[in-house]
Amino acid sequence: MEQTSVLRKKRKYDKCAYCMIFPAYFVFTVFILIPIGVVLYYSITNFNLYSTPDFVGLKNYVNLFKDEDFLTSVKNTLFYTAGCLFPQLALGLLMAIMLYRKSRLIPVFRTAFYLPHVMSMVCMSMVWLWIYDPTYGLFNTILKSFGLSPKQWLYDPKLAMFCVILMSIWKSCGYSMVIFLSGLTSIPGELYEAASLDGANKIHKFRHITWPMLKPTTFFLLVTGIVNSFSVFEQINIMTGGGPLNKTTTVVHQIYRRGFLEFKMGYASAISVILLIFSMFITVCIFRFGSSGQDVDVS
Repeated sequence: MEQTSVLRKKRKYDKCAYCMIFPAYFVFTVFILIPIGVVLYYSITNFNLYSTPDFVGLKNYVNLFKDEDFLTSVKNTLFYTAGCLFPQLALGLLMAIMLYRKSRLIPVFRTAFYLPHVMSMVCMSMVWLWIYDPTYGLFNTILKSFGLSPKQWLYDPKLAMFCVILMSIWKSCGYSMVIFLSGLTSIPGELYEAASLDGANKIHKFRHITWPMLKPTTFFLLVTGIVNSFSVFEQINIMTGGGPLNKTTTVVHQIYRRGFLEFKMGYASAISVILLIFSMFITVCIFRFGSSGQDVDVS
């Protein structure tokens, strides 16, 4: 009888647990799993939003690797990722180290540096459109004050991507700063005290204590930064529209252009699947990292 009572209580608790997690699984299924399945289906069809989709097999995927615009978007996305991610991490770490101290003004500076990250990307893109304006923009005004000729920042194929990268670094380095600050607070102070007793200077402390202890934090920012960079769209669409001469078009911008401007939804779905595969690969790296890197040797 006692065993039967225990089983009944367990079933009751199980039902309560399933009821509590049901909303999350329902949202995940409806808004993630089902759309993924639909995209996978459309990627092997010629769906154009108007007519009934016809099965075309792997034709869309074969055409992808013959499409110069898509290949250009892949190169641009990789260039954007490399040009944006590493300076962003370096600046975030530098700001975190500079602001990791006690002072009345430190919270003010932390808020000021983090504020651009919480602002809408659309709003920030519009602000930087004014900064890059060839006639009334801030940068050209500064150049004119020094007697230099103004630049066509977003209209120059050689400068456009660098301008977008600069804007993205400015907006995102505050996030890296906050994550690095959380990593710095987790480093035991006894390590620095022991290093000081051994005669270590600030450079030695950073090299042998701070940097090794921040490796898990750095890896997390690296992985999430790669995923976010590969999904860049808003600033590209608002500031350059993928131009000039496709010098700033990215993979997600190509999905938008092919799906909602050219109505090649099947082709756009194939590009989305390629992006999904890349994101899954990065996710696997995150899970592998989750069980490693916690024990750091600082000797």
